Amino acid sequence: MKLGLMIGYSGGQMELPVERVQRAEKLGYHSVWTAEAYGSDAVTPLAFLAAKTERIKLGTAIMQVSARTPANAAMSAATVDAMAGGGRFIAGLGVSGPQIVEGWYGQPWGSPYYWLKDYVEIMRKIFRREEPVTHDGKQIKLPYTGEGAAGVGKPLKSILHMNPDIPIYLGAGNEQTVRLCGDLCDGWLPLGFTPGTMHEYAGWIEQGFERARKRGEDKGWHNFEVESMIHVEMDDDVQAALDRMKPEVALYVGGMGHKNKNFHKEMMIRRGYGDAADRIQELYLAGHKAEATAAVPDDWVDAKSLVGPAKRIRDRFKAWEESGATTGLVRTQQDEAVDLMAEVARLNQPRG
Repeated sequence: MKLGLMIGYSGGQMELPVERVQRAEKLGYHSVWTAEAYGSDAVTPLAFLAAKTERIKLGTAIMQVSARTPANAAMSAATVDAMAGGGRFIAGLGVSGPQIVEGWYGQPWGSPYYWLKDYVEIMRKIFRREEPVTHDGKQIKLPYTGEGAAGVGKPLKSILHMNPDIPIYLGAGNEQTVRLCGDLCDGWLPLGFTPGTMHEYAGWIEQGFERARKRGEDKGWHNFEVESMIHVEMDDDVQAALDRMKPEVALYVGGMGHKNKNFHKEMMIRRGYGDAADRIQELYLAGHKAEATAAVPDDWVDAKSLVGPAKRIRDRFKAWEESGATTGLVRTQQDEAVDLMAEVARLNQPRG
């Protein structure tokens, strides 16, 4: 299993853990990943990190598709990739949720499936520069001819000769979008993936592979990446480590999304934690954040994390290696955890 370092998005102050990223690169980590919500963006930090590193791949997990047009996303990805020396950028895309899409970006929620389908197809056309770009999608059309159009839109080809093979991944968790990911993309950023859950998704991904093969593409597990988030927290006190991770679960399940449209809550329900999910959301939305945090089950946190002393982390890592994920995206604030995971995953060491 390869390792990536997930640094996410910044809080109230823009902080970028440059030294931790450089440390990860020296240890043999495959990639570093940023995110965006409604504060710091996902692309700019990678441009900065490109200048501070030499070879580690630079991924977005994810760029929100409503934040920029597909042309702008392609331009941003290709520009950073070129400045980084080529072959380093990974364009991870996702839809976010309707509260952010409509409340922050002022875009219609529309059909997430067709947003993603059109977006990926347009980015591919831009990267490859085979002809001036046109697209007649259900959600996005190029040139634009809708309301307010001047009627003079012209198909264009990128001035910059881009890397035609910049990988595109999708952050996806439901049947339609996971199948789309297998069909059109190079990799998958699954929501809520833990050891033992691949069977929930594998059939959908394989259906996507089959669609691609019908178009004559060589598509299968051999050339498809699965990037799974792993929260890592070292502490001899396992309960203390679990408790430190619960406030974020309460935030996402309780408040990161509308009461009736919250992907994180839906995932928790799907995994058999429906009562806990309802209680967390009820408490969080009522302003009882401490109680919502206390309602997060230990098992839920433990299943998606590696927490505790080094031996416990080492023992539990095998399940992640056998999970079907090709890369574990390590999320941690601890340099010692970055070191331990490199050792546990046997980076830069012969595999037996």
